[in-house]
Amino acid sequence: MSLARVYTRAQLGIDAPPVIVEVHLSSGLPSLSLVGLPETAVKESKDRVRSALMNAQFEFPAKRITINLSPADLPKEGGRYDLAIALGILAASGQIPATALDGHEFIGELSLGGELQPVPGVLPCALQCARADHVLVLPIANAAEAALCSQGEFRSAANLLEVTAYLHGQQTLTAVTAGTVRAIRAAELADLSDVRGQPQARRALEIAAAGQHNLLFIGPPGTGKTMLASRLPGILPPMSEEEALVSASIYSISSQPSQWQDQWRVRPFRAPHHTASGVALVGGGTSPKPGEISLAHGGVLFLDELPEFSRKVLDVLREPLESGRIVISRANRSITYPARFQLIAAMNPCPCGYFGDPSGRCHCTQEQIRRYQGQTSGPLLDRIDLHVEVPPIPTALLQQAPPGESSAVVQQRVMAAQAIQQQRQDCANAGLSASLRERVCALSEEDQHWLLMAIERLQLSARGYHRLLNIARTIADLDAQPTIGRAHLLEALGYRTLDRYRQG
Repeated sequence: MSLARVYTRAQLGIDAPPVIVEVHLSSGLPSLSLVGLPETAVKESKDRVRSALMNAQFEFPAKRITINLSPADLPKEGGRYDLAIALGILAASGQIPATALDGHEFIGELSLGGELQPVPGVLPCALQCARADHVLVLPIANAAEAALCSQGEFRSAANLLEVTAYLHGQQTLTAVTAGTVRAIRAAELADLSDVRGQPQARRALEIAAAGQHNLLFIGPPGTGKTMLASRLPGILPPMSEEEALVSASIYSISSQPSQWQDQWRVRPFRAPHHTASGVALVGGGTSPKPGEISLAHGGVLFLDELPEFSRKVLDVLREPLESGRIVISRANRSITYPARFQLIAAMNPCPCGYFGDPSGRCHCTQEQIRRYQGQTSGPLLDRIDLHVEVPPIPTALLQQAPPGESSAVVQQRVMAAQAIQQQRQDCANAGLSASLRERVCALSEEDQHWLLMAIERLQLSARGYHRLLNIARTIADLDAQPTIGRAHLLEALGYRTLDRYRQG
């Protein structure tokens, strides 16, 4: 046979579109041409493949070799096609049976000696192969990643010779099973019981988790803002397998350290530094990669020292906060990454951080404070539902404070509230549409009149008013109440600290 077809997969965002490697041998001067929109690393594969075949004691055909990567309009990147190209040449030259390739897909980079090297983005390939009911053959170093997919058949190999022996029926390849995945136990996560004092901040964290609301902590340095934020993943409901696979697929393609596999089914917690660029936050680059907001998908994005972030950088968060995704456009393609996360931010009340401290150490002027708080745009702050003060606690009181509730106890209340929301409107309260809000956040005539007066006094925007209703609905759900009462509205108003600052 002078024509062979081998199936593999490309990487396009967190998708893995199929690619057919077609190899044709014809008469003429010995040469090798590679077509199908290959990038530089793919073009170099012909040299890696040639050396790998010769070092594995295979014959490299002295013919005109044409290799087509189909579809031709899909950009091909990296060394992931090496194994498929090598097997295509062997099948076209009759050195392995072409029929043995049926029902299989192959992915892996080849070293010059024929060893299989790991490649990024194997998990999306594994998921797509499972749906296509194909057997995926991959490098042994990627086996742990493929094991995250509970469906499908995957086999790992250390080198090209093992793969060819398998295709000849001379040996079997190691099967990859989901049993190798270890889920992190709740005891290994940071626990909310470590936080002493700060009852209002703890309560706000629980409300944020129950309704998937965004939250801003405001307080001087050392009051526990970061400590509180880092406990949020532990009180959120555990990730479903579907959520975990989407999150893991993002990490699979993002060139993150391999330790991310140890965080299976743990909600991500990302805390970029305030010097992060817009590309680092939302993703992009010459070869587009996911940014921090996509790495936080299904979990928490924590922005400490919020006013220190560039205003231009923060404003790129506004659309993903509403849509739950980010679209990165290039001249020849656009890539969509999921980015549904909870935003938790922290800031000092003034430039020195000690505004309102009883010691009187703050000497910031009102103009300096106003300018500092104004560094974050109003439209972004409007998308943050809860604004909570985290005041300093005297050391003596802190030592006497008893341990708070554990994350496991709070998580049960959060899960119960979220179950109510899913049963009632099939979404979290933070995502209520106008029509749903009108139905599930209905108030009595007396409470409606009282709330309108409070809104007018605080000069809340329409979005701020709607978010206030969403918070009150979540508080009522935590109390397992079918309707919103005056007490729920009062508590919700207490979580709009910045609105009170503006009035002051």
